[in-house]
Amino acid sequence: MSARAGAGRVAILDRDGTIVIDRGYLDDPAGLEFLAGAAEGLRTLYQRGFRLVVVSNQSGVGRGLFPLERVLAMNARLQVMAHEIGVEFEAIYVCPHAPDEGCACRKPAQALMQRAAAELDFEPQRAIVIGDKESDIEFGRRAGAFTILIAAAPPGSGVPSSGVPGSGWVNRPDAVAADLRGAAAAIQTLSDRLPKSPKMPTAP
Repeated sequence: MSARAGAGRVAILDRDGTIVIDRGYLDDPAGLEFLAGAAEGLRTLYQRGFRLVVVSNQSGVGRGLFPLERVLAMNARLQVMAHEIGVEFEAIYVCPHAPDEGCACRKPAQALMQRAAAELDFEPQRAIVIGDKESDIEFGRRAGAFTILIAAAPPGSGVPSSGVPGSGWVNRPDAVAADLRGAAAAIQTLSDRLPKSPKMPTAP
């Protein structure tokens, strides 16, 4: 368990389309690249005392496109990239199943949220969930967490260029940002709307 476990608020982040460029079913660690604003946003959150956790659906494994070992190699590379910008992820959780497998860990299901909360000692309803898809927002809302949509989503995601979720979305985010840099700024601006906690980090 991290030395930061139990201290500070937790930010739970999606990987593809939120932290790194979504390249589809990528299985080559060399292809990982931070999205614009992602490095700055991660640094800001980390420096403010947020504990950073990644939760990602990686159905390429369940679809037979690549083995789980490739996903683990990708996660190891992401940890190195984070370290290079002065950030550490406390943990990276992955659902490897295909959508039709009916597992309990594919977002928006809550198994990975519950596992992370148990292993890292935090209350899900005091977390902040950041992602680029409606399933990420539903994942956060089911847990009672504050949710932020990254609006710079790829075509076909259901998010129009205005950055406002489509009218067909059932789950609406608490806030919308163009990238993680904007998400970090939104968290600071909207701090009075976040669940109160004695462990809430204060801005420098």
